[in-house]
Amino acid sequence: MKKKILIVDDDREIIESIRIALETAGYDVVVSFDGDQGLIMVNKERPDLIILDIMMPKRSGFLVLETLRQTPFYPTRIIMITANEGERHKAYAESLGVDGYICKPFPIDVLLDLVKQTL
Repeated sequence: MKKKILIVDDDREIIESIRIALETAGYDVVVSFDGDQGLIMVNKERPDLIILDIMMPKRSGFLVLETLRQTPFYPTRIIMITANEGERHKAYAESLGVDGYICKPFPIDVLLDLVKQTL
């Protein structure tokens, strides 16, 4: 059975490029364009991995991650992606238990390698 990955990001171009790469690599991909919708999709789709942007409208990736930590179903695999290169954000993400953290822009093969290692 294919592993399911949820991409949560407000940048449609980034979502599309990641989606195509993941589907080509054999993953089942679902998408969400903001943090609120992302939480709904987590409960509906039960993904094996979430690729989660930090800076989004309605609810940031950090707020999504904090909410997921308080729910009975918590996906154990989360990779955060961000355009913010600050070490403080990375440290906070790691304290919340993310499995990976990548700064945009990134080569798609780096993300694919991290997804493979994480799953």
